[in-house]
Amino acid sequence: MIGYKTKSTLNSLNFLIIAILVLGIFFRFVNLDKKVYWGDEVYTSLRIAGYTLTEATQELFDGKAKSIAELQQYQQPHPDRGINDTIQSLALEDSQHPPLYYIMAYFWEKWLGSDLTVKRSLPAIISLFVFPCLYWLCWELFNSTPIAWIAVAMVAVSPFHLLYAQEVREYSLWTVTILLSSWLLLRAIRLNTKFSWVIYAATLPLLLYTYLFSVLIVIGQGIYVFANEGWQWTKTRTAFLLASGFGFLTFTPWLFVVANNLSTIQSTTSQFQEKVSLPSLFQMWGFNLSRAFIDLDSQGRIVEFGNPIADIIRVILVVTLAILVGYSIYFICRKTPKKVWLFILTLMGVTGLAVILPDLIWGGIRSSVSRYLVPCYLGIQIAVAYTISSLMRITSEKRRQLWRFIALVLISGGVISCAISSQAESWWSKYGSYYNPQVAEIINQHQRPLVISSGYVPRVLSLSYLLNPKAKIQFVAQENLSQIPDRFSDVFLYRPAEKLKSRHWKQGNYKIETVYQSPPVFEYLEPISRSSEIWLWKIAKR
Repeated sequence: MIGYKTKSTLNSLNFLIIAILVLGIFFRFVNLDKKVYWGDEVYTSLRIAGYTLTEATQELFDGKAKSIAELQQYQQPHPDRGINDTIQSLALEDSQHPPLYYIMAYFWEKWLGSDLTVKRSLPAIISLFVFPCLYWLCWELFNSTPIAWIAVAMVAVSPFHLLYAQEVREYSLWTVTILLSSWLLLRAIRLNTKFSWVIYAATLPLLLYTYLFSVLIVIGQGIYVFANEGWQWTKTRTAFLLASGFGFLTFTPWLFVVANNLSTIQSTTSQFQEKVSLPSLFQMWGFNLSRAFIDLDSQGRIVEFGNPIADIIRVILVVTLAILVGYSIYFICRKTPKKVWLFILTLMGVTGLAVILPDLIWGGIRSSVSRYLVPCYLGIQIAVAYTISSLMRITSEKRRQLWRFIALVLISGGVISCAISSQAESWWSKYGSYYNPQVAEIINQHQRPLVISSGYVPRVLSLSYLLNPKAKIQFVAQENLSQIPDRFSDVFLYRPAEKLKSRHWKQGNYKIETVYQSPPVFEYLEPISRSSEIWLWKIAKR
């Protein structure tokens, strides 16, 4: 009877995990084209087209109205530009993003087309490899199937991982390569054969050419190997040095590119150097931590804003999840061998400290950028999975029930979060393009609309994905504004520079009226934009 009950429980658990995994896969592919195609994704498509932002800006700012189809030549593989142009574009303007994902995306769109669903299907498919890599890593760490499956289930319905599995950037590939190299490192340490170290070494170029922060991952792995081996020099240390040396040697050409473009990198990331108060920074950390498990509000506040009860729930959720994560890290340090807890700590700690310490010392919001923290999320989720799995098997029935309830809440919260997020047009991760769906809805109500902008090209290109083909877009330089064309039914001004608004529209022969103004609740959506902003004006002759 006891054996039957145990077998029945295992069958139920297996069925539940399979169901969660299926849901996680479903959420990754449902409504791929629904969310706004925001500025960073536009940048990816610009690189795939082989253009630098400078080239695109020079060509677009000619004062001529352009159709949506004409703008798309800057958002898909160009017949006159090849993969070398893609790499050159990254090297000149965006060297903090190595080219591996962009090369993959170039050929993906070259073969399958540049429909929005096609664009996002590549990172979604790549994200599926997270599941086997995470399973193998947990098996190598704990030699336990239940822990591995709980970790996989947790990541499958993690709202954070879902968001970046549907984004046309390299973050899902980065997640896969982090897990793959970590698993193969532990495997190489255990087997300690030449072949196992060669396989590990072969993954390092993939890791490094996916994202620049991968340098921190390899440094963390080096700290782990040397700290875990004690004071004696061992063959493992020698093998790691040879493998990591090979990885960095293959990455040297891109490191030279990065070194030659440090000023460009600093200028493109300068918005993250803004100083904020320490309480605000802690609040951002709390929200980032919570998003690994629960994310029910599109503006990044965990639960919906605008209600005192929601504020209380938000605080309770953030504090509870922080306590759970803190206890899980403590538990894994107390209950596992050094080789296990040290690996988890180095996985999280090196990248985490690299973005947290500069914010605490010099000020800034680098540590609030959740996509920088993928290794931290993975380490946290592995620690929580181990803690839940271990405490669900203890002798005390009441404590077992408690931890089963915690597991149910975490998984249910993830499923509900993914269900809500999958239906939304915008989410907190879309930053400067968040309100484009509302703007596009207004413009699309008119017969022959013209949208004029002197603003940031990627933001305008992001809006173009939502406009009807009948709409036209005209880029104008601030100092060269000429007569507005008469052949359009309505003319709109989209997020122009302040200089254009004040010098021309208010003092010229035109009057403007506000059409859409963002709500003044943007504080946690994008820390550098805390106040309400007018996104769209309508222009008419006086």
